[in-house]
Amino acid sequence: MSATPRDHTVASRVTELTTFVFGMALLILIVSELPTDVFSPESQNFFFVIGTIAIWRYSWWAVQAIRSVWYNRVLFPRMRAEADAVGEHEKPPELFVLCTSFRIETRVNFQVYDALVREAHTYGVPTTIFASVSDRTDVDVITHVMDEHGWPQNVEVRYMFQKGDGKRSAMAEVLRAISRRLPAPGSLLISMDGDIRLEPGTLSRSLSFFVSQDDLGALTTNNRAEVTGNDATREWYDLRYAQRHLMMSSMSLSRRLLVLTGRYSVFRADLATQPDFIELIESDHVDHWRFGNFKFLSGDDKSSWFWLLKKGWRMLYIPDVYVTGFEELPDRRRFFASTTDLMRRWYGNMLRTSNRAIALGPRPMGMFTWWSLIDQRLSMWTTLVGPTVVTLVSLFVRPSFFFAYVLWILMTRGIATLILAWQRGRFSLLWIPLIYYNQVWGAMLKTYVSFRFNRQKWSRQGISAGEPDDPVAARRQRRMGHVLHGFAYGVLLFVLILSTGVMEPPDRTSLHIARDQTWERNQQPERLDRWIGAAIADRTNDAVRLPPGHFRLEGDLIDTLQQSARPSDKQIHGNERTTLAISPALAELMRGPDGEPIQDAVQCTVDASCQLALDEHNLTLVNVRLRVEPAAQTEVATTQP
Repeated sequence: MSATPRDHTVASRVTELTTFVFGMALLILIVSELPTDVFSPESQNFFFVIGTIAIWRYSWWAVQAIRSVWYNRVLFPRMRAEADAVGEHEKPPELFVLCTSFRIETRVNFQVYDALVREAHTYGVPTTIFASVSDRTDVDVITHVMDEHGWPQNVEVRYMFQKGDGKRSAMAEVLRAISRRLPAPGSLLISMDGDIRLEPGTLSRSLSFFVSQDDLGALTTNNRAEVTGNDATREWYDLRYAQRHLMMSSMSLSRRLLVLTGRYSVFRADLATQPDFIELIESDHVDHWRFGNFKFLSGDDKSSWFWLLKKGWRMLYIPDVYVTGFEELPDRRRFFASTTDLMRRWYGNMLRTSNRAIALGPRPMGMFTWWSLIDQRLSMWTTLVGPTVVTLVSLFVRPSFFFAYVLWILMTRGIATLILAWQRGRFSLLWIPLIYYNQVWGAMLKTYVSFRFNRQKWSRQGISAGEPDDPVAARRQRRMGHVLHGFAYGVLLFVLILSTGVMEPPDRTSLHIARDQTWERNQQPERLDRWIGAAIADRTNDAVRLPPGHFRLEGDLIDTLQQSARPSDKQIHGNERTTLAISPALAELMRGPDGEPIQDAVQCTVDASCQLALDEHNLTLVNVRLRVEPAAQTEVATTQP
């Protein structure tokens, strides 16, 4: 009995089991070792920032998920039934196929054209396949395929050799050739990549929607992949397709999409042969205040999408029709570098087009689609809030916050994985870390590209474009991108530092202390009695914050409290390095964490504070080390190194 063939779309069981064991060990370690002080009152800023962003982001993601379920379970089945009923009696008069290939393996090439010719022959309408190829061997492979199928009468193949300057010029040549043939009204154009295999029934189950919906301008279908690479690569591609399915389904509920995937999309031929459509595909460009006017190297699917969006045509996602892509990383031995190159190209295409799409306003696309485009711009920054906050808090407040954050990641990404798996029909534990990788590293790449989106590179074809030919001008643009990117992230970092309490604006007491230390270092500095007394008299503030350092309180504070007729309840917040020397007279009136008078030295914390109660005045000290000193020292307010 022969062995079961290896499934090249998913990870092996050994990898899944290893991931499960590692994940369970990590979860047990975190839960057992998580300190209880993580949930102390000092943690409120951390949980407030993370929680606020999480509520916003996951509520929006939940909206997308609910819309996706509604589309797949309620709306689309009705559309499918209507399209199938009409498709049994009506078909488009002509079908044109634009298939672009660049150095595709012979094995893949044969499978692609074998499936394409079989589908076209089975569908039965006159079909012209324009094979945009880069090598003579491609012609030999296609000829062999046609020989295998007996040269079907309804299928014609035309060859067009690419110039080698990218996919856009090749597509424009084919579109002009189709335009010269004067397609009959109702004809359709299929635009597909040369590494996409059509599954049986793809044409009959997707093209019928154009017959049932007169206002439909284009559609795209679901994807699956046969991946050459390791288990992580396989699951990375399948995860992206699962996320794509959820987002496409949600957007299709509004009869709009955020992209018409170049792998396989179908257009009305009379739209795709419009002169301005062809011109946009061939020479799409942007005029930017910093980069000037530069052409797009890739992203033809974004250009065609933008043209239809601007014209107000509807778009549709067909979730029950799959096409299979033969996927392989540019360098299969370098997962991180290869996925980075791919994401940088994809995000560059998105960012180069989204601004002008947003500028159209909600009228041609609807409010939900328009806000989804805006959300693409916002999400790349909000995603960085979590990692930045946990880094700040772990470094400067309490390292144990890192473990709480890891627990949060496991929980939230685990739930997201379950929802994606429910809609995709399969589950992989590798999706949990890969979701986080795509989100965080993807957000970092998006912010990077957003300040440098003129720089374009197509790794497979080895071509690049977008930067000035003058090396000096190119370096100037790059330096400006670094400056603007650093400034934007610096603003975000500063806001998060203030909101988490890692750094707080100085109050009046801290400013007075700093002035004494800086301007009067050669003079006898004043004690804190006067400044704390002034802060206590100020009824607008309930707390006094002391910077790190060594300070002193003597009996003058008691006189100030006794002279104040108004009751007060104040707090003094210090730092881990704040030491306050008190006189013996003051120590007799203070109570340490144990409720007893202070004898020598004591540490006042959030959970175990110190108190000074005098008549109707109550003073609470937090995060301050108290030390009884019988006499004032020469330097009483100098900051320790």
